[in-house]
Amino acid sequence: MTSRLLLSRRRLLALGAAGTGSLLLAGCDRWSSNTSDFRRDVLDRVDELTEGAQRLVMRDSTLAREYSEADISPYFRANGNIRVNDRDYNRLAEGGFADYRLAVTGLVDRPLSLSLDDLRVMTARTQITRHDCVEGWSCIGKWTGPQLGPILDLAGVQPAGRFVMFFCYDDFGNTLSGPIRYYESLGLADCYHPQTILAYAMNGETLSIPHGAPLRLRVERQLGYKHAKFLREIRVVDSFAPIGRGKGGYYEDGDGYEWYAGI
Repeated sequence: MTSRLLLSRRRLLALGAAGTGSLLLAGCDRWSSNTSDFRRDVLDRVDELTEGAQRLVMRDSTLAREYSEADISPYFRANGNIRVNDRDYNRLAEGGFADYRLAVTGLVDRPLSLSLDDLRVMTARTQITRHDCVEGWSCIGKWTGPQLGPILDLAGVQPAGRFVMFFCYDDFGNTLSGPIRYYESLGLADCYHPQTILAYAMNGETLSIPHGAPLRLRVERQLGYKHAKFLREIRVVDSFAPIGRGKGGYYEDGDGYEWYAGI
Protein backbone atom coordinates (compact mmCIF):
# COMPACT_ATOMS: atom_id res chain seq x y z
CA MET A 1 0.00 0.00 0.00
CA THR A 2 1.48 3.37 -0.92
CA SER A 3 1.91 6.29 1.47
CA ARG A 4 -0.41 8.34 -0.77
CA LEU A 5 -3.25 5.83 -0.27
CA LEU A 6 -2.62 5.74 3.49
CA LEU A 7 -2.80 9.52 3.63
CA SER A 8 -5.99 9.54 1.58
CA ARG A 9 -7.62 7.07 3.94
CA ARG A 10 -6.56 9.02 7.01
CA ARG A 11 -7.94 12.25 5.59
CA LEU A 12 -11.26 10.56 4.77
CA LEU A 13 -11.49 9.07 8.25
CA ALA A 14 -10.77 12.40 9.86
CA LEU A 15 -13.42 14.14 7.80
CA GLY A 16 -15.91 11.34 8.41
CA ALA A 17 -15.30 11.39 12.16
CA ALA A 18 -15.79 15.14 12.29
CA GLY A 19 -19.06 14.82 10.42
CA THR A 20 -20.23 12.02 12.68
CA GLY A 21 -19.46 14.06 15.79
CA SER A 22 -21.52 17.00 14.60
CA LEU A 23 -24.46 14.74 13.83
CA LEU A 24 -24.28 13.05 17.22
CA LEU A 25 -24.63 16.44 18.84
CA ALA A 26 -27.55 17.18 16.57
CA GLY A 27 -29.16 13.89 17.56
CA CYS A 28 -28.89 14.64 21.28
CA ASP A 29 -30.42 18.06 20.78
CA ARG A 30 -33.34 16.64 18.71
CA TRP A 31 -33.43 19.13 15.88
CA SER A 32 -36.69 20.82 15.11
CA SER A 33 -38.61 19.95 11.96
CA ASN A 34 -37.90 23.36 10.39
CA THR A 35 -34.19 22.64 9.82
CA SER A 36 -33.14 24.66 6.79
CA ASP A 37 -32.80 22.99 3.41
CA PHE A 38 -29.19 24.17 3.27
CA ARG A 39 -28.36 22.56 6.59
CA ARG A 40 -30.08 19.36 5.52
CA ASP A 41 -28.01 19.33 2.34
CA VAL A 42 -24.80 19.74 4.34
CA LEU A 43 -25.83 16.86 6.61
CA ASP A 44 -26.57 14.63 3.63
CA ARG A 45 -23.10 15.32 2.21
CA VAL A 46 -21.45 14.55 5.56
CA ASP A 47 -23.50 11.36 5.84
CA GLU A 48 -22.25 10.22 2.43
CA LEU A 49 -18.66 11.06 3.42
CA THR A 50 -18.93 9.17 6.71
CA GLU A 51 -20.24 6.06 4.97
CA GLY A 52 -17.65 6.33 2.23
CA ALA A 53 -14.81 6.69 4.74
CA GLN A 54 -15.86 3.66 6.74
CA ARG A 55 -16.44 1.48 3.70
CA LEU A 56 -13.05 2.49 2.28
CA VAL A 57 -11.23 1.23 5.37
CA MET A 58 -13.50 -1.67 6.40
CA ARG A 59 -14.60 -4.50 4.16
CA ASP A 60 -18.30 -5.34 4.13
CA SER A 61 -17.53 -8.53 6.08
CA THR A 62 -15.40 -6.88 8.80
CA LEU A 63 -16.85 -7.83 12.19
CA ALA A 64 -17.67 -5.55 15.08
CA ARG A 65 -15.78 -6.56 18.22
CA GLU A 66 -17.27 -9.49 20.09
CA TYR A 67 -16.86 -9.98 23.84
CA SER A 68 -16.85 -12.78 26.42
CA GLU A 69 -19.62 -13.85 28.79
CA ALA A 70 -17.74 -12.09 31.59
CA ASP A 71 -18.07 -8.76 29.77
CA ILE A 72 -21.90 -8.80 29.61
CA SER A 73 -23.35 -5.74 31.34
CA PRO A 74 -25.17 -6.58 34.61
CA TYR A 75 -27.90 -4.16 33.55
CA PHE A 76 -28.66 -3.50 29.90
CA ARG A 77 -30.56 -0.27 29.40
CA ALA A 78 -33.44 -0.51 26.92
CA ASN A 79 -33.21 1.97 24.05
CA GLY A 80 -36.20 3.63 22.40
CA ASN A 81 -39.75 2.75 23.40
CA ILE A 82 -40.09 0.22 26.23
CA ARG A 83 -43.77 -0.55 25.59
CA VAL A 84 -46.09 -0.62 22.61
CA ASN A 85 -49.45 1.13 22.42
CA ASP A 86 -50.94 -1.05 19.71
CA ARG A 87 -53.98 -3.32 20.06
CA ASP A 88 -52.72 -6.01 17.68
CA TYR A 89 -49.29 -6.10 19.31
CA ASN A 90 -50.69 -6.35 22.82
CA ARG A 91 -53.03 -9.15 21.74
CA LEU A 92 -50.01 -11.03 20.38
CA ALA A 93 -48.06 -10.38 23.58
CA GLU A 94 -50.88 -11.73 25.74
CA GLY A 95 -50.68 -14.99 23.77
CA GLY A 96 -46.91 -15.24 24.16
CA PHE A 97 -46.50 -14.21 20.50
CA ALA A 98 -47.71 -17.66 19.39
CA ASP A 99 -49.63 -16.03 16.52
CA TYR A 100 -46.88 -13.59 15.56
CA ARG A 101 -45.88 -13.44 11.90
CA LEU A 102 -43.05 -11.49 10.31
CA ALA A 103 -43.87 -10.39 6.76
CA VAL A 104 -41.10 -10.19 4.15
CA THR A 105 -42.47 -8.26 1.19
CA GLY A 106 -41.62 -5.80 -1.57
CA LEU A 107 -39.21 -6.55 -4.39
CA VAL A 108 -38.95 -10.27 -3.69
CA ASP A 109 -39.87 -13.33 -5.75
CA ARG A 110 -41.38 -15.21 -2.81
CA PRO A 111 -43.07 -13.07 -0.13
CA LEU A 112 -42.77 -14.69 3.31
CA SER A 113 -44.86 -14.86 6.46
CA LEU A 114 -42.64 -16.28 9.21
CA SER A 115 -43.67 -17.39 12.69
CA LEU A 116 -41.30 -17.39 15.63
CA ASP A 117 -41.10 -21.18 15.30
CA ASP A 118 -40.06 -20.74 11.65
CA LEU A 119 -37.31 -18.37 12.75
CA ARG A 120 -36.15 -20.56 15.63
CA VAL A 121 -35.53 -23.59 13.41
CA MET A 122 -33.27 -21.55 11.14
CA THR A 123 -29.53 -21.62 11.77
CA ALA A 124 -28.94 -19.11 14.57
CA ARG A 125 -25.98 -16.90 15.34
CA THR A 126 -25.10 -15.87 18.90
CA GLN A 127 -22.93 -12.79 19.38
CA ILE A 128 -21.85 -10.76 22.40
CA THR A 129 -21.50 -7.17 21.26
CA ARG A 130 -21.58 -3.61 22.52
CA HIS A 131 -24.66 -1.50 21.90
CA ASP A 132 -23.74 2.16 21.38
CA CYS A 133 -26.54 4.69 21.72
CA VAL A 134 -26.55 8.09 20.04
CA GLU A 135 -27.27 9.54 23.51
CA GLY A 136 -23.79 8.51 24.64
CA TRP A 137 -24.27 5.31 26.66
CA SER A 138 -23.14 1.77 25.88
CA CYS A 139 -23.95 -1.74 27.13
CA ILE A 140 -22.73 -5.23 26.24
CA GLY A 141 -25.25 -8.01 25.64
CA LYS A 142 -25.59 -11.43 24.06
CA TRP A 143 -27.98 -11.74 21.13
CA THR A 144 -29.27 -14.84 19.35
CA GLY A 145 -31.23 -15.17 16.12
CA PRO A 146 -30.99 -16.05 12.43
CA GLN A 147 -28.88 -13.97 10.07
CA LEU A 148 -30.91 -11.64 7.89
CA GLY A 149 -29.07 -12.49 4.66
CA PRO A 150 -30.33 -16.09 4.33
CA ILE A 151 -33.91 -14.91 5.01
CA LEU A 152 -33.61 -12.42 2.16
CA ASP A 153 -32.23 -15.20 -0.04
CA LEU A 154 -35.19 -17.37 0.90
CA ALA A 155 -37.51 -14.59 -0.26
CA GLY A 156 -35.45 -13.97 -3.41
CA VAL A 157 -34.43 -10.33 -3.65
CA GLN A 158 -35.13 -8.99 -7.11
CA PRO A 159 -32.40 -7.14 -9.08
CA ALA A 160 -34.12 -3.78 -8.51
CA GLY A 161 -33.95 -4.18 -4.71
CA ARG A 162 -31.39 -1.84 -3.15
CA PHE A 163 -32.61 -1.18 0.39
CA VAL A 164 -34.50 -3.03 3.10
CA MET A 165 -37.11 -1.23 5.21
CA PHE A 166 -37.98 -2.38 8.72
CA PHE A 167 -41.47 -1.47 9.90
CA CYS A 168 -42.33 -1.83 13.56
CA TYR A 169 -45.32 -2.04 15.89
CA ASP A 170 -44.37 0.79 18.24
CA ASP A 171 -45.80 4.20 17.49
CA PHE A 172 -44.92 7.78 18.36
CA GLY A 173 -48.36 9.30 18.40
CA ASN A 174 -51.18 9.70 15.91
CA THR A 175 -51.94 11.94 12.96
CA LEU A 176 -55.13 12.36 10.97
CA SER A 177 -53.93 9.57 8.68
CA GLY A 178 -53.16 7.15 11.53
CA PRO A 179 -50.33 6.23 13.94
CA ILE A 180 -46.73 7.20 13.26
CA ARG A 181 -44.89 3.89 13.57
CA TYR A 182 -41.16 3.44 13.93
CA TYR A 183 -39.28 2.45 10.78
CA GLU A 184 -35.66 2.09 9.70
CA SER A 185 -33.70 0.95 6.66
CA LEU A 186 -30.40 -0.56 5.62
CA GLY A 187 -28.53 -1.01 2.37
CA LEU A 188 -28.18 -4.57 1.11
CA ALA A 189 -24.48 -4.75 2.03
CA ASP A 190 -25.32 -4.25 5.71
CA CYS A 191 -28.26 -6.68 5.52
CA TYR A 192 -25.88 -9.41 4.38
CA HIS A 193 -23.24 -8.65 7.01
CA PRO A 194 -22.57 -11.78 9.16
CA GLN A 195 -23.53 -9.95 12.38
CA THR A 196 -26.84 -8.58 11.08
CA ILE A 197 -29.38 -10.83 12.75
CA LEU A 198 -33.02 -10.88 13.78
CA ALA A 199 -32.71 -11.47 17.51
CA TYR A 200 -35.36 -13.39 19.45
CA ALA A 201 -33.18 -13.94 22.54
CA MET A 202 -31.01 -11.73 24.74
CA ASN A 203 -28.51 -13.02 27.31
CA GLY A 204 -29.85 -16.53 26.87
CA GLU A 205 -33.46 -15.59 27.63
CA THR A 206 -36.48 -14.90 25.42
CA LEU A 207 -36.38 -11.28 24.30
CA SER A 208 -38.35 -9.05 26.67
CA ILE A 209 -40.82 -6.39 25.57
CA PRO A 210 -38.62 -3.42 26.65
CA HIS A 211 -35.85 -4.85 24.48
CA GLY A 212 -38.05 -5.33 21.43
CA ALA A 213 -39.98 -8.62 21.70
CA PRO A 214 -40.66 -10.73 19.90
CA LEU A 215 -38.02 -9.81 17.32
CA ARG A 216 -35.54 -7.02 16.82
CA LEU A 217 -32.84 -6.15 14.34
CA ARG A 218 -29.21 -6.25 15.41
CA VAL A 219 -26.83 -4.46 13.03
CA GLU A 220 -23.69 -4.35 15.14
CA ARG A 221 -21.61 -1.87 13.16
CA GLN A 222 -24.18 0.92 13.50
CA LEU A 223 -25.62 3.02 16.32
CA GLY A 224 -28.55 1.85 18.41
CA TYR A 225 -31.38 3.69 16.67
CA LYS A 226 -30.77 1.52 13.59
CA HIS A 227 -31.55 -1.62 15.63
CA ALA A 228 -35.30 -1.57 14.99
CA LYS A 229 -37.42 -3.24 17.71
CA PHE A 230 -40.89 -4.85 17.66
CA LEU A 231 -40.47 -5.90 14.04
CA ARG A 232 -43.67 -6.20 12.00
CA GLU A 233 -42.57 -6.19 8.34
CA ILE A 234 -39.39 -6.31 6.30
CA ARG A 235 -39.80 -4.75 2.88
CA VAL A 236 -37.28 -4.73 0.02
CA VAL A 237 -37.43 -1.49 -1.98
CA ASP A 238 -35.54 0.23 -4.76
CA SER A 239 -35.66 3.58 -2.92
CA PHE A 240 -36.87 4.89 0.43
CA ALA A 241 -37.54 8.35 -1.02
CA PRO A 242 -41.37 7.86 -1.07
CA ILE A 243 -41.47 6.68 2.57
CA GLY A 244 -41.94 9.33 5.26
CA ARG A 245 -39.79 12.32 4.38
CA GLY A 246 -37.48 10.19 2.28
CA LYS A 247 -34.45 9.99 4.60
CA GLY A 248 -34.77 6.29 5.42
CA GLY A 249 -35.91 6.22 9.03
CA TYR A 250 -38.02 7.75 11.77
CA TYR A 251 -35.22 9.78 13.37
CA GLU A 252 -33.55 10.50 10.06
CA ASP A 253 -36.79 12.04 8.78
CA GLY A 254 -37.75 13.92 11.92
CA ASP A 255 -34.57 14.84 13.79
CA GLY A 256 -31.77 14.97 11.25
CA TYR A 257 -30.03 11.78 12.34
CA GLU A 258 -27.65 10.37 9.76
CA TRP A 259 -28.89 7.45 7.66
CA TYR A 260 -25.58 5.58 7.78
CA ALA A 261 -24.79 5.44 11.50
CA GLY A 262 -21.53 3.52 11.29
CA ILE A 263 -19.30 3.08 14.34
